[in-house]
Amino acid sequence: MEHRPQMRSEEFERIAAAAEREGVRLEFVHGRLGVKAVPDGDHDEIIRWLTRRCMQHRPELWLYPERGLKIETYRNGNAKPDGTLAPEGAFAGQGEWAFPDQVLMIVEVTSYDADTDRRDREQKPAAYAETGIPVYLLIDRDTCEALVYSEPDAGSYTKILRRPFGKAIEIPAPVGFTLDTEPLKDWVR
Repeated sequence: MEHRPQMRSEEFERIAAAAEREGVRLEFVHGRLGVKAVPDGDHDEIIRWLTRRCMQHRPELWLYPERGLKIETYRNGNAKPDGTLAPEGAFAGQGEWAFPDQVLMIVEVTSYDADTDRRDREQKPAAYAETGIPVYLLIDRDTCEALVYSEPDAGSYTKILRRPFGKAIEIPAPVGFTLDTEPLKDWVR
């Protein structure tokens, strides 16, 4: 059995709260501590735009920004995705780290940092699939693409749809709408 140091959730929460006061965001995914870049203005605009699209197509759902989730697969972990699509009220009564059982889609927008490739393109899809999140939408500002990961099975997504910014992309059930990605061209470097 491989030996890996473990961190209890309470320890992580204490460290993450202290780091956030200093302007750094931490995540604990697959038993590993990671640093997440603070979002820039274009990142915020993408989340604002996507929130509006979700409300237009699925008004009974809400895209919760930075919702802390318990991602308890493989190892204990916590993540704060850029957006978490779930029914309104899904997280009522839960603390900072909520259970993901009502989550329909996770959204991540890449940051311009060295850790994006490993974090957003490898670790998070695996963790979200293992957790059973039906859809993972990655807005990749480095490659100017939208990627939709779906159909989680045995710890990975079995279907990945990739479209360049400017092309429509289908977000499958249980979300179920088409997203026109043309506006995303305005929020990349």
